[in-house]
Amino acid sequence: MSPHRREIGRVSELWRYPVKSISGEALSQAEIGWHGVHGDRRWAFLRADVPRSGFPWLTIREEPRLAQCSPRLRDPARPDHSDVLVRTPSGAELDVTDPALAAQLAPGARAIKQDRGVFDALPLSLLSVQSVTAIAELVGRELDIRRFRPNIVVEARSSTEFPEDAWVGATVQIGTARVRVDARDQRCVVTTVDPDTSERDPSILRTIAREHQAYLGVYGTTVRLGQIRVGDRVLITL
Repeated sequence: MSPHRREIGRVSELWRYPVKSISGEALSQAEIGWHGVHGDRRWAFLRADVPRSGFPWLTIREEPRLAQCSPRLRDPARPDHSDVLVRTPSGAELDVTDPALAAQLAPGARAIKQDRGVFDALPLSLLSVQSVTAIAELVGRELDIRRFRPNIVVEARSSTEFPEDAWVGATVQIGTARVRVDARDQRCVVTTVDPDTSERDPSILRTIAREHQAYLGVYGTTVRLGQIRVGDRVLITL
C-alpha cells in the first residue's frame, strides 16, 4: 500500500433516495457515477408556492409526512432509468408521477425528473457512525441515522468525535470508486424530523449548531466511477 494512503474506516451502510426528501433504500452495494449513487434523488416534487429564495423543491421541512413515504424502483437493475413507485403512509402504492400522489403531499405540487439529480449541495454525502453517536450522547438519546440522509455511512477507525471533518480536501477510495471530500455538511431542520413518526425534535438541530457549528458529515464528488459495497475499506489519500 502506498505510504500516502491509509485506511480510515469501513462502509457500514449504503443508502439511495430515489425521490428527494422521501425515505431511502438501504443497499448492499451501489454504483457510483458522476452524479452520485445511480438512481439517487433523480425525482423531486416541485412546490406550487416557490418562495422568494428560489428553492423550488418540496421537502421534509415543509411536509414532514414525506419521511413516511417509501420508494420502490420497478427495475432495480437500471436505477437511473427505472420508474419509481411510492408507498404512502396509508399503504397505497402510486407511481411517482401520479397526480394523486402529489395531491396527497401538497396542493399544486408536481413530480419532475432530473437526470443529474436534485441535490442541495453536492451529489454524495458521507457520515461516520462516530459523529451520530457523539450527537446522540449530547442530545441524551439514541438517534436513527436515517435522520441525516447519508449515502455512505462509515465506521471510522479514529476514536475522535466527528472524524470526517479531517477528510475535507482529501480523496478517498471506497471499493473501486474514488471520491473527493469537498466540504462539511451544514445541517437544517430535516434532522429534527423522526423518520417513522414525522414528529419534530428541535433539540437535535440546536445541539448540532451549539456543539459543532451546525455541521455533521461531509459532502463529496466523484473522481473515479466504481462500485461500493458494505464492508469495503475506506482509504484516504493525503
